[in-house]
Amino acid sequence: MDQYDVAIIGSGPGGYVAAIRCAQLGMKTAIIEKYSTLGGTCLNVGCIPSKAMLDSSHHYEDAIKHFDEHGIEIPGEIKVNLAKMIARKQGVVDQTTKGIEFLMDKNKITVYEGIGSFKDATHVNIKKNDGKTEEIEAKNIIIATGSKPSTLPFIKLDKERIITSTEALELKEIVYKRLGADVTVVEFMDRIIPGMDAALSKELTKVMKKQKVKFALSHKVKSVERKGGQVIVKADDKKGQEVVFEGDYCLVAVGRKPYTDGLNADAAGVKLDDRGKVIVDAHLKTNVDNIYAIGDVIKGAMLAHKAEEEGTLVAEQLAGQKPHIDYNLIPGVVYTWPEVAAVGKTEEELKEAGVEYKVGQFPMRALGRSRASMDTDGFVKILADKKTDEVLGVHMVGARCADLIAEAVVAMEYRASAEDISRMSHAHPTYAEAVKEAALAATDDRALHI
Repeated sequence: MDQYDVAIIGSGPGGYVAAIRCAQLGMKTAIIEKYSTLGGTCLNVGCIPSKAMLDSSHHYEDAIKHFDEHGIEIPGEIKVNLAKMIARKQGVVDQTTKGIEFLMDKNKITVYEGIGSFKDATHVNIKKNDGKTEEIEAKNIIIATGSKPSTLPFIKLDKERIITSTEALELKEIVYKRLGADVTVVEFMDRIIPGMDAALSKELTKVMKKQKVKFALSHKVKSVERKGGQVIVKADDKKGQEVVFEGDYCLVAVGRKPYTDGLNADAAGVKLDDRGKVIVDAHLKTNVDNIYAIGDVIKGAMLAHKAEEEGTLVAEQLAGQKPHIDYNLIPGVVYTWPEVAAVGKTEEELKEAGVEYKVGQFPMRALGRSRASMDTDGFVKILADKKTDEVLGVHMVGARCADLIAEAVVAMEYRASAEDISRMSHAHPTYAEAVKEAALAATDDRALHI
């Protein structure tokens, strides 16, 4: 029987990063993955393929809507080759997952393909695709089994017409607004992205309505049925009146749930909560001393970068180090266009906590770079403590905000004030200037370009 210092069950961003860090710190490491490719949901059917499709559709939208204004003339009709688009997406996925294989080899991490299940607290059985079972022993075990799409009790996912995000990446017909489909978002809450600052929700709604996406807010879905090639969704509006939506597909996007199928956590004595999440303490340790859990399978935001931080934290703890994670500074991103990004506290949270704060906001349309690229929607908003000027939250909508938010995370990690940011030189012309201008606006209302 092979023996390891650490065995990790699951090879998503949390799992494979934990494995690499453990190996870097001198531990003999194994990783167990039930699928034939590494990388978990993120690399195979989540973050990476969806961004590949987003970028392809962005190019198409630019071609049909903006090229002429840029002085680029294309003779003939511009068409979408969806099969080629999906093939390119798969190429990106394949290249990325092969990169993880390389990293496993480079760091001398043993990879096992199969379903990992606990025999006891230090032994894991690996059920391979050929039906054979192999057993390994590990001093420490990290559960990194991730999540899968949730549904509602009355919705039966047929994965053909009533689908999740996984199937949406493989469809043979166009279902995306950018590529020409009609799209309606049916939402139970009274606004979209309800977990983010209300100003972001308002701006994104305005922008997406301009893009001809339809919204049915404050609608409680009560049934989803397929009739041949059509899906019928019935919902009650806020007045209790029934509303019927008909479409070719229904994408069920009500969140994700922790995935522990086949883990056999009971055999190791690991406790789960009533929602199926693995219970951990502040050090991500389960109730069993040598077993840890990270990522989507535990409490907190289901984000790949959060899982990576947790994987690193557990590895360094096992090596005797004292790392930390500030969960308030894990950024959130919505990959629409313009992008939406945020870190720290929202205005609603500060009001609820009774914190006195000030606001600095700057519109993207006031930037030369935004006008040059025709990406003028959105803004950057900085919330700072009224007395100390410490930055408490940064919220933005605009081009490349998924990248810009890192500036705010760095500043807040060092407990920067709004004035600190305002006094740092930002290259011109860039989208990042909006961050400086918002900081200036929060510092005695002295933004320069509005």
